[in-house]
Amino acid sequence: MRLALFDLDGTLVDRTAAFADAIAELSRDHRYEPEIERWLLTELADRADASDFVRLRATFDLPETADHLWRVYVDRMAAAVTCRPAVLDSLARLKDAGWSIGVATNGSSDIQRAKVLATGLADLIDGIAASGDIDVRKPDPRLFELAAARCGTHLSPGDWMTGDNPETDIAGGYKAGLRTIWVRGRSWPEDLATPHHTVDDVTEAVDYLLTHASE
Repeated sequence: MRLALFDLDGTLVDRTAAFADAIAELSRDHRYEPEIERWLLTELADRADASDFVRLRATFDLPETADHLWRVYVDRMAAAVTCRPAVLDSLARLKDAGWSIGVATNGSSDIQRAKVLATGLADLIDGIAASGDIDVRKPDPRLFELAAARCGTHLSPGDWMTGDNPETDIAGGYKAGLRTIWVRGRSWPEDLATPHHTVDDVTEAVDYLLTHASE
């Protein structure tokens, strides 16, 4: 069975818009001053985990527990994040064509799985590996290997990784022995080997897998 691995944030789902909405909701619910909201937007911009809310509580001497704030953030992110119908339809076509579909994502286990469940992706993917599962982050090949194992298989020649991050997704995919598809958006570092294919949207990546992956 052919395996297609995908990044989550910035590839299958739009974390950026969801993040801003989640922070606004959390701040409004707790009646936080703009200073706290700005801190959250800055400190959690790239990624977030429970320890960030320990720092938040200590920095502003907040009455809520760090665990409570983390759970609220996870809930707000899950409520705000979306996966476009076109992306879901593309993955369904890929699955119908006999592909095994996995997600290899950096991020805390509970929040990444909450996004997968909330967006309908859980019905289409065979397995997910989040860096929080084993405290290993992309581009470490072990995360790609875990994603394959969660799909009930192992990495083999002809398998693919699709993502928007040149260093973590594409260079990481190379290290794991995968063919790669880059979803444009970030600038491409000059010192990295070029991906096998480049697209402007993840739906185009699926189209490519369906028509050219066996070449």
